Amino acid sequence: MKLHHPGPGMSRRRLLQVTAGGVAVSAIGLPRLAAAEPYDHTFTWISPRGTLEVLDDYPYWLGKKLGYFDGMDTDMQPGPSDGTATVKFVDLGQADMGFPSPGVFSFGLREGMNLKSVFSLGARDTFSFAFRKGEGPADIRELEGKTILLGSAAWQSICDPMLLAQGVDLSKITYVEAGWPTWGTALAAGQGDAALSWEGLRAEWISSGLDFEYWLGVQHSPLPANTYVIRSADLEDPDKVDFLTRYLHGYAKAMEFAWHNPAAGVQAVFEQFPTLADNLGPELGMMSIIQQMYVYRGDMDKRGGWGWHDMDSWQTFFDLSSQVEGTEPPVATDVCTNDLIAGANDFSSEEVAAEAAAYEVDADLAAVDADELRAHMFDQAIGNAG
Repeated sequence: MKLHHPGPGMSRRRLLQVTAGGVAVSAIGLPRLAAAEPYDHTFTWISPRGTLEVLDDYPYWLGKKLGYFDGMDTDMQPGPSDGTATVKFVDLGQADMGFPSPGVFSFGLREGMNLKSVFSLGARDTFSFAFRKGEGPADIRELEGKTILLGSAAWQSICDPMLLAQGVDLSKITYVEAGWPTWGTALAAGQGDAALSWEGLRAEWISSGLDFEYWLGVQHSPLPANTYVIRSADLEDPDKVDFLTRYLHGYAKAMEFAWHNPAAGVQAVFEQFPTLADNLGPELGMMSIIQQMYVYRGDMDKRGGWGWHDMDSWQTFFDLSSQVEGTEPPVATDVCTNDLIAGANDFSSEEVAAEAAAYEVDADLAAVDADELRAHMFDQAIGNAG
């Protein structure tokens, strides 16, 4: 399906119709929740993807294995593959936390959803554009006049600000919704000039025989990536704030642990999803998690800990997104908060590092040289790809 640019926004009425009809809110069995009651139910995190069988969510699976979420009733759901479902479900009380891209978060704010970002997981821009080998442009502005393939139409809100930040004339870009999970295969088959991708997925695509070259956002983009959002009203309830802080503490501590022992993160995910382990194998699994760690960690010397929002980066995104939409940008400090970050990072990094160093992993994962993979993590970048 071709997407016209710029597209009109979705009305609130239409959004609710789509959520209740096309997305089928009862399909994943989530209870309907009131907007501001204590978390006396299973706390549900919902993915922006139609699957959980990826390495992206390694902090949860590792933290769960290490006992970081003990005493908390938590669950993860893949949700529908509709790119905006993760914020719709949170807004309607069908889930408690979503993981949208900045573009989908911005979409939710424009549609009147009372959301707030509480944990900026993606410190660097995880998104990239994939090209068939030898076809990547020396200057990303050469995408003008070309076609970009997307897995979901909602991903246009990811691409537009990223391209606009690089000086691309968006009126000269054509987007085609090629479907999840087939948009990468469509690029390989010559159905478009480029495809949206992201860190971690690069390694997964190699396992599927999709060997592309990339313009990498982690190298070139000033924008943030996916973040954890909740209903703003939840921050008005002290019991919920306490739960959220402890929940995010599990993520932050698990990411610190995996930073020192990435194989432990891979092993936790592979144990949860044996099919993914079979498809990726140890080396590509390690490459995937290392790519994502680079995004999640960012420049920690300039951050207030895991999940800390760089408000300047977020404001840049909102300004660019609003320029595309012709709307007033939200104020980053109004819709993002670092209030929970100190509590989330309240642990001894030295103690976690020591525990990670002593943690034993399977021999096949232990045999993978993480430092060697880090040295080659940008080999697929345009100009480096062989």
